[in-house]
Amino acid sequence: APPRTAPPTMLPGSPAPGHKVVSCLLLLSFTSVNVASGDFKDDASQIPEKDQGIDERQLDLKEIVFIIQSQRNSFHAKYAERRRDELLQQAASLEQTLPAVLLIHKLTENEGDWSILPLLPQLSASYGRNSSWIFFLEEETNLKITKLLQILRRFNKSKEWFLGKPLHDEESTIIHHYAFADNPTVFKYPDFTAGWALSIPLVNRLANKVKDEPLKSDFTIDLKHEIALYICENGKGPYLTPVPELCTEEEDSPRAANCATTLSASPPLCGDPVRKEDIFIAVKTCKKFHKERVPVVKKTWEKHAALIEYYSDLTDASIPTIDLGVPNTERGHCGKTFAILERFVSDAVPQTNWLVIVDDDTLISIPRLQKLLGCYDPTESVCLGERYGYGLGLGGYSYITGGGGMVFSKAAVGRLLVSGCRCYSNDAPDDMVLGMCFNALGVPVTHNPLFHQARPEDYAKDYLAHQVPISFHKHWNIDPVSVFHKWLADDKNDTLPPTPHRGTREDL
Repeated sequence: APPRTAPPTMLPGSPAPGHKVVSCLLLLSFTSVNVASGDFKDDASQIPEKDQGIDERQLDLKEIVFIIQSQRNSFHAKYAERRRDELLQQAASLEQTLPAVLLIHKLTENEGDWSILPLLPQLSASYGRNSSWIFFLEEETNLKITKLLQILRRFNKSKEWFLGKPLHDEESTIIHHYAFADNPTVFKYPDFTAGWALSIPLVNRLANKVKDEPLKSDFTIDLKHEIALYICENGKGPYLTPVPELCTEEEDSPRAANCATTLSASPPLCGDPVRKEDIFIAVKTCKKFHKERVPVVKKTWEKHAALIEYYSDLTDASIPTIDLGVPNTERGHCGKTFAILERFVSDAVPQTNWLVIVDDDTLISIPRLQKLLGCYDPTESVCLGERYGYGLGLGGYSYITGGGGMVFSKAAVGRLLVSGCRCYSNDAPDDMVLGMCFNALGVPVTHNPLFHQARPEDYAKDYLAHQVPISFHKHWNIDPVSVFHKWLADDKNDTLPPTPHRGTREDL
């Protein structure tokens, strides 16, 4: 059936295009979560008996607003557009009025839209009267619309609902500011890859809250956890209700028979893996870690790198290291990072399309990175890794967090250096300054969840189970060589045999 409504590409009342940069001294202060673990009960997300059963008011497809958590980079934009087209084809086969299927990166020009909360007032204004649900999904999420309709009809749409596949922490973790330290397993948050839903009554209330109370958290680190905290509001709002049919199983798996959402067994079509000779890798280190951390790099992933240099405050021929003339700093390392960028575009190193900057305690799979980079166009300004945000609710910026590895196309590095954007001090946080610079230039920061700022122990097991990770970071309380071989090693010639991780997908 032909569409009877045209899904909008930009929300009414969207702000005019522009890029805002927060210019201030940046101080990372971990937010304390003032919630007693006893307030969160395992049965808190059970559906009350009075709200069970099919909603007598039939739910029509047009009452669901689909939002794909898309990105501006051309590869991701095309991937999301294919997902939107596939959803609309499914919807047309049901011979109902077509629903709105929106791409986040096209809703407004606000860089912070990916953090969802700043969008809620506009979503409420546009869809708060004539819709019943907003369903969020990622570009890689396969969805069976008929099954989703069956799921949502189980819930009274006049109530506040927060639905998804639950994740939980096994131990308190730095990426969640050590929340619920007494019992971290008690708090559930959604796996975005499985899709998640908000009822319109909840969207409308949250939208009013965002308008009345400015968003407080300066840093956006793990959005799915932070959104769940914001919604539950210390027990005042709804907890996540688990929906078993929202899955991260592969679509052809027998376990996916009853799933409304699944993942594809194979990645989207990309180009051939990038040659390792076209990737220049810069390792940031310093004298005190030459004997502690650098040997781990050499025992694990260095052999897979064709072009690699170690940058330190001391020249050490045994590694070897290069002293860029920038004094070592206890934190930030902005001066060193910008010296690396300048060296990358100079004649001092071979000319390549890609630059990867890592810490000396970063564990990374170069072969997997080669496959991933086959999806991207190096003639575009690409800034890739695990995305964090600063001040997104107040016109801030996104940045690639450094520990998991920062990947830049040559075009991005050249554009940055020509702009004249620089550190305000040698010990400024390099990843955040880069984020400010790229934001000012209108260069999108591209998120990939396969890069990790922390250790495997710091992420939910079910979250890692459907990943083929590219990197982890930190050696704290772990054997980094064993971690590399368990999670990142693919090569038969590695010194330790790789240990298969049960439930992990075998391709990108």
